[in-house]
Parts: sequence; C-alpha cells; structure tokens
Amino acid sequence: MSEDTEAPAEAEGDEEGAEKVKKKGLSGKALILFIVLPILLIVGGAAGAYFAGVFDSDPPPEEEVVEEEEPEKEKVVVFYDLPELLVNLSTSGTETSFLKLGVALELDDETVLPELEKLMPRVMDNFQVYLRELRKEDLKGSAGIYRLKEELLYRINSSIKPIQVKDVLFKEMLVQ
Repeated sequence: MSEDTEAPAEAEGDEEGAEKVKKKGLSGKALILFIVLPILLIVGGAAGAYFAGVFDSDPPPEEEVVEEEEPEKEKVVVFYDLPELLVNLSTSGTETSFLKLGVALELDDETVLPELEKLMPRVMDNFQVYLRELRKEDLKGSAGIYRLKEELLYRINSSIKPIQVKDVLFKEMLVQ
C-alpha cells in the first residue's frame, strides 16, 4: 500500500512542476507584445516606405525634348444678342408681375450664326413658354438666377442642335 500513497504525491509534484514551467514561459499577452507587435511595426514601416517611393531605383528623368506644337486656330468667341423679352409671370392672385429680360448667347464659332438666326423663332418660343410659368419667388436670390440661366441654356441647346451655345449671359433683368 505504500506504493499507492506515493502515486498521488508524484502526480501532484508533476502538476506543480508543469505550472512552474508555464509561469516561466511566455504568456499570450507577452507573446503578442514582444514578438507580434514588432513584426507588424516592421512590416508596416516597410510597406509605407515602399509606397512613399523610398525603394524606387529609377534614375532622375532626363530632360525631354519638347516638340513645338502648331498653334491652334485662335477661337473667336462670338456673342449673339437675342431680342428683348417681356413676359408676365405666373401669379396666384389678381396682382400681375412682369419680367423684362435681355439675353446674349456665347458661341465658339461665328460660322453658325446664319443657322442660329434661322432657328431663332423656335428659341424664342421655348423661352416664352418657360418664362411665363415662372413665379416671382423663383427668381429671388442668386440661386434663382443661376437656375434660370441653366434652364435657358438647356432649352436653347436642345432646340438648336447640333449648334452648341456655351453660355447664356444676362444683359438686363427686371422683375416688377
């Protein structure tokens, strides 16, 4: 029976020895702190240096021979004045409001002027129909004026295709 009593004592001694070995070894937190973190820092620093161009071995660029380009044809900006527009604005009450509008169109090419003049009745009709539906409140502030300008530009470009108007310029605008 003395052998039976010694066996549990040896088992207890082995467990205590294993715990001492575990305590002496690296724990999970220490492993992350002392091994994984420095590796990640080194890899991250190397990747940052690579993307920053530190490892590029390209020689500095040589002076390139600049070929003289032919000067492009000077584009002449052309302005075309539309007839003055006077429309009454849409109102909900008995009060009437009027809009007097002077507009100029900016074109890139003066050769399209005869074609534009042929299509001018269509342009004026589109403008009149749109402007009569506006309310006085639609024209308030710079945002209202900008919306009006963009809408007129869209309407004129859609009605005179393939001619392209670059901009609609307001010469005079009176809301009464």
